[in-house]
Amino acid sequence: MDSWLQAAAEMVDSQLVPRGIIQVSVLEAMRSVPRHRFVPDEYRTLAYSDCALPIGNGQTISQPYMVARMTELLDLNQGDRVLEVGTGSGYQAAVLSEMGMKVVSIERIAQLAQRASALMEELGYHVQVLIDDGRSGYEKGAPFNGIIVTAAASRVEPPWFSQLADGGRLMVPLRVSGGMERLLLRNRTGKGYLDSWFDYCQFVPVLPGVVED
Repeated sequence: MDSWLQAAAEMVDSQLVPRGIIQVSVLEAMRSVPRHRFVPDEYRTLAYSDCALPIGNGQTISQPYMVARMTELLDLNQGDRVLEVGTGSGYQAAVLSEMGMKVVSIERIAQLAQRASALMEELGYHVQVLIDDGRSGYEKGAPFNGIIVTAAASRVEPPWFSQLADGGRLMVPLRVSGGMERLLLRNRTGKGYLDSWFDYCQFVPVLPGVVED
């Protein structure tokens, strides 16, 4: 077994399963995606550690548990259309693609978007990466079965909800009282929506505009 495959398996067995991640497709994807390819060279020895890591441009790759937790809570199926707001390293999008979902990912920092897109293409993940302000979602690709926001938002942006399909799910780290952030799962129903709250967490913030340089 390649050393990284062993490290990924140990990550799943020691960090995810003991914390209650049970969805087989999530666990298998986390075993299969080479997380070390999504972090800078100087952090590769820590790629499968239980922490977030810097990826440049003031951004991070999320803790493995948080990636797995948000993916499991989104609870989508193979072939579902997913919009990710905040491509970052591309790791979350790669996990969703590994699970067989059709992924569109938006990143406001052009350098990160280009790097992530090239890496995912090299690894065989068919993810459409757009350089844009993710607060507006992606109307052209709507409706989506799921939307996952991988940055801390101060509110649920109206386009995120409006671009969900009936029965679709939105997963977003939302700022709550006291400056804390908490995972919000918003289900779109025929009568509106149903909110469920989960883990407290910490993400870089959702920011406006596009950074071209």
